[in-house]
Amino acid sequence: MSVAFTGVSESVDTPGGGTDGRARAATGRRVVPTHAELASWRSFLRAHATITKALEAELETEQQLSLAAYDVLVQLSEAPGRRLRMTELADAVLLSRSGVTRLVDRLERSGLVCRSRVADDGRGVAAELTEDGLSRLRGASVTHLRGIRAHFADALDESDLSALEKISRKLAP
Repeated sequence: MSVAFTGVSESVDTPGGGTDGRARAATGRRVVPTHAELASWRSFLRAHATITKALEAELETEQQLSLAAYDVLVQLSEAPGRRLRMTELADAVLLSRSGVTRLVDRLERSGLVCRSRVADDGRGVAAELTEDGLSRLRGASVTHLRGIRAHFADALDESDLSALEKISRKLAP
């Protein structure tokens, strides 16, 4: 059995015994990514992690706000009435429900968000962006958008940006 540079086996045991270097699922699709696919995947992860880390550090340093908190404020600012059910907010920011609850707790203590019951659902709770939260978001947006320019947009030309948008839409329609 050969081993790829990633530590992932290039050859996979097949149900009938032996190995198939081009291992395929019952659907006929390859199971194991090629070297090129893995290199692209790792490059994508490295780029995402590098940019996210830089944006997070800038927001923390300049605005004392985490990237996740910034994302919550953005999602609320764009919602009708600057208000979302907690479940909708969790889906929008890609955090677990418990993660969003803890984050909203902190934002509520800071006066940036308030909670209220959903009128037509006795168990439903919504988070709403306060005026202080909107003001804080406006200030943090200067830092964040400058970071997007510096760590992302300036490194790409128009064709890169177009291709990346097209690829991203395929990956996350």
